[in-house]
Amino acid sequence: MVSESSDAPQPVEWVPDIPHKLRKLPNMRRVIARRLTESKQTVPHIYLAVDVRLDALLARRTALNAELAAAGTKLSVNDMLIKALALALIEVPACNVNLVGDKLYSFTRADVAVAVSIPGGLVTPIVAEADSKPLAAIAAEIKELAARAQIGGLKPEEYNGGTAALSNMGMYGVRQFDAIINPPHGMILAVGAGDARVIPIDGKPAVATVMTVTGGFDHRAIDGADGAKLMAAFKRLVEEPADLG
Repeated sequence: MVSESSDAPQPVEWVPDIPHKLRKLPNMRRVIARRLTESKQTVPHIYLAVDVRLDALLARRTALNAELAAAGTKLSVNDMLIKALALALIEVPACNVNLVGDKLYSFTRADVAVAVSIPGGLVTPIVAEADSKPLAAIAAEIKELAARAQIGGLKPEEYNGGTAALSNMGMYGVRQFDAIINPPHGMILAVGAGDARVIPIDGKPAVATVMTVTGGFDHRAIDGADGAKLMAAFKRLVEEPADLG
């Protein structure tokens, strides 16, 4: 019997004849590549984008930071967006789900995984119970988790899991992007940069600070209408941030 493996065509490696360095793909990059490829190949993504006014949230952040200054705590916009997503997930429980095989897990709390760039890749430390934690606690937790992530000091349970995820590229000036879902999460929120835009307010053109956020949803688990409700809830919570505290 002839071995099929011996006769199988071998992949041909070709690169341009340009001076270069060659290194094997690090293990973290290989894992990221495999998981993202699997996600895009097996998860039917549906993307829903909304423009969100930030002025009220920025004013609320300034006021809260003044109150927290004595304790040495400083809130970031991202801390407040994590809280807003967590509250939106509780308000729209159809989006606070994980899909594992043919089983759909619906959660009663929101554990938000937050994408953090580190040398060689990224990790997603988890803010557990983000819906019920005060903003000061979320800020302190994210700061501590991100610092340990940079030196590879996270425990597996601190970056594996979560009910949904948030990825913020606004600090890099990215205005809008579509993020890839991290299975078994049912959704991921992609946050762009806030900038001054002319928009209609009360029927008249006005300048406001606006950011575009894009929700990526696993269409097997979450219907488009429920995804739209989640995006509407998030938009309202950011634009009317009295409940973010």
